[in-house]
Amino acid sequence: MMNFLFGYTLFRHVRALQFFFALAILTLSSAYAAIPIQSWTTPNGAKVLLVENHSIPVVDVSVEFDAGSRRDPTDKAGLASMANMMLARGIAASSGVGGDEPALSEAQVLDAFADTAAQRGGSVSLDRAGVTLRSLSSQAESDAAILLFARMLAQPSFPADFLARDKARAIAAIKEELTKPDAIASRAFMHALYGGNPYSMQPTPESVEPITRDDVVAFYRKHYVADRAVIAIVGDVSRERAEAIASQLTLRMAASGKAAALPPMPEVLVAGKSEQRIAHPASQSHILIGMPAAVRGDPDFFALMVGNYVLGGGGFVSRLMQEVREKRGLSYGVYSSFSPLLQPGPFRIGLQTQKAQTAEAIAVVRGTVADFLHSGPSKTEMKAAKDYLVQGFALRIDTNSKILDQVAMIGYYNLPLDYLDTWTSRISQVTREDVLSAFNRKIKAGNLITVVVGSPD
Repeated sequence: MMNFLFGYTLFRHVRALQFFFALAILTLSSAYAAIPIQSWTTPNGAKVLLVENHSIPVVDVSVEFDAGSRRDPTDKAGLASMANMMLARGIAASSGVGGDEPALSEAQVLDAFADTAAQRGGSVSLDRAGVTLRSLSSQAESDAAILLFARMLAQPSFPADFLARDKARAIAAIKEELTKPDAIASRAFMHALYGGNPYSMQPTPESVEPITRDDVVAFYRKHYVADRAVIAIVGDVSRERAEAIASQLTLRMAASGKAAALPPMPEVLVAGKSEQRIAHPASQSHILIGMPAAVRGDPDFFALMVGNYVLGGGGFVSRLMQEVREKRGLSYGVYSSFSPLLQPGPFRIGLQTQKAQTAEAIAVVRGTVADFLHSGPSKTEMKAAKDYLVQGFALRIDTNSKILDQVAMIGYYNLPLDYLDTWTSRISQVTREDVLSAFNRKIKAGNLITVVVGSPD
């Protein structure tokens, strides 16, 4: 009952103030007000970014590492996700910097977070992995939550029985995923784009099953170290308080040591044009078309954003939607997107269509892309795209959590600290010629890879 009351108190308090917080952010953003990001490095090498926001009594924290799925061993894809998942399965006893600290089971960890109305999370992407914490900013609650969070990061116990349970759950989820045409298409698409590059690796039952506790511990010790941590803090905290939080989070963590540099990733090689068809009893064909394209921090990023809104990111007003759906009725929806990464991330076009219309739909998509690469957007399309992106920017930063995501990305990918301040002006400055040049640098019609799941041979 006590846990419920704490959680409900936080929920009610945050919801009551959320409207006013969102309104304040929207007002600031519409006037292009700054979101100042403070940054420093802790004595043990962790990078810290802070955005003070005293609108609501909440502090959000993110700690990320170069521990994404691209760091998986080739024969044990899924290890990065398993290591991240296991962080909260238990905390080992310690007699170090915090004095004598008892061991905690998974249930005790969950109860301890709930008792302070705190919420924790974890995530793994291709490039990075990390954990998040949301806590009330009041001293007693935040102190308790941050201490527990720090111990979870530095002293995970990795109980073997919980690893067996998590592996079984992961394998069951993968087996279910492998029956779905959209998941099959996504896996095949990434493999076709990246071949032997680590970006292509996907967990399978065969790669998850042999993962041992020793594998998890070794991965954790190699990647979850203080001098590779990127800490983002957003919310109701001062600089002095944020420095104390960052120190607490990294105080117990090990350092990598100079001899433990992570190996460089192999270069992403752009393959030539190819088409892969995979049989599936689904009623529709699931189609993905694309190629490796942009890195995070690419000078062409803002031009690609504007151009992609016109091509396939603008919903019903996009070129692809007009050509594929509105004019020909070949699909309910079609989209395009760029996903920049440390190495060239995928440019992707996706749609579903009736099996008998597969060839026509692919031809229309390819023709639309070719025309866009040749002629670029019109002046009307440019204005609509820039207006939408500029005016919609406020919705990218209208909550603490969204700001945290942006700040964590800025820190991890070493983007300029004024990235959010200059975002709308950078979009506004994009010209039609910029879009045309950027797309032709990044997208080659002759290199587009196509994957179709469900289509007849």
